[in-house]
Amino acid sequence: MNKETILVIGACGQIGKELLVALREKNGHDNVIAADIHPQESLPAETAPYVKLNVLDAQALEALIVDQQITQIYHLAAVLSAKGESNPTLAWDLNMNSLLSVLDLSVKHKVNKVFWPSSIAIFGPDSEKINCPQQGVTEPSTVYGISKAAGEHWCKYYFEKHGLDVRSLRYPGLISYTGAPGGGTTDYAVDIFHHAVQGKPYTCFLSEETALPMMFMEDAIHATLQLMDAPAENVHIRTAYNLGALSFTPQELAAEIKSQVPEFVVNYAPDFRQAIADSWPSSIDDSAARKDWGWKPAYDLKAMTTEMLENLLVLQAN
Repeated sequence: MNKETILVIGACGQIGKELLVALREKNGHDNVIAADIHPQESLPAETAPYVKLNVLDAQALEALIVDQQITQIYHLAAVLSAKGESNPTLAWDLNMNSLLSVLDLSVKHKVNKVFWPSSIAIFGPDSEKINCPQQGVTEPSTVYGISKAAGEHWCKYYFEKHGLDVRSLRYPGLISYTGAPGGGTTDYAVDIFHHAVQGKPYTCFLSEETALPMMFMEDAIHATLQLMDAPAENVHIRTAYNLGALSFTPQELAAEIKSQVPEFVVNYAPDFRQAIADSWPSSIDDSAARKDWGWKPAYDLKAMTTEMLENLLVLQAN
C-alpha cells in the first residue's frame, strides 16, 4: 500500500486540533501536514509540519498539493453560524469558494479522498424537529447553513461527474476541552464548562428549554475516521451523513454540571442565536450512518460532562 500524505486545512480550529492528533497517531506524524492562516511562530512546535495557507489562494493551495504529493485532504476551514451572520459575504466566500478549489484541485491532481464537514445548520424552520431524517427538509436560515447545503450537493456532483471520493458528515454541536468556542450557535455547551471550572456564573445565550443535537469531540473524531476508513462501496450517501449522539437542553446540561459542581450558577438571556437554534432539529436520525459503516457514539451526557470537567481542571492547573 502506498503511503498516504494527508493535508488538514483549518488545522488550528476546534475540530482540526483534535483531528490532527488522531490522524498523526494513525498515519505517522510527518505524513500529516497541518495548514491554517496563522503564522507558524504563533503556534505550538508540535503543530509542525505546518504550512501557513490562505485557502482562498488557489495557486498556493495547488502548489502545496503538488509539492507535498498530497493523497488525502481534510478541508475544515469555515466561518461558523453565529459569526457568519455578522459578515455573510465573507462567510459565503470562504465556505463555498474554498470548497470548490479543493474539489477542483483534488480532481486535477488525483487526490484519493476528501473529507469536508457539513452541519445540522442545513436544516431550517420546516425541518422535522424530532429525529430529523437523513432526507429531511433542508431550509437553512443562516449563510453558514446555506453554504453547507450547497456544499453537500457540490460534493455529490464531483463524486458523480468526476469520480472524486469525497465524504461528509453533518456534525451536530461539538463539545471539546482543547479550544475556545469558535462562533457557533451551539458553543454555549463549551463555554459553560469553562465558567464552571473557573467558579464563575454563566449566562446562557439560549433559553433553558432549547434542545439541540450535540456530540463530544472524541466521538466526532472517531466518526470522521470511521467514515474515511469505510470501503467506498459502503458509503451510499454522497451529500453528507446525519450524525447523532446526544440531545439536551441548556437546563439539562447545567443540572448535570451542578451534580458535580454544586455551587455553579446559570442564568439565561437569549439573544439573536436563539432564532438560529429554534430553526434547527432537537434530535437527529443517524440510522443511515449506523447501517452503512457501523457508527455508534461512546459518550452519554454524564460521561461527557465528567470528561470535560476533569480535563479543564487539569488544563487550568497547568
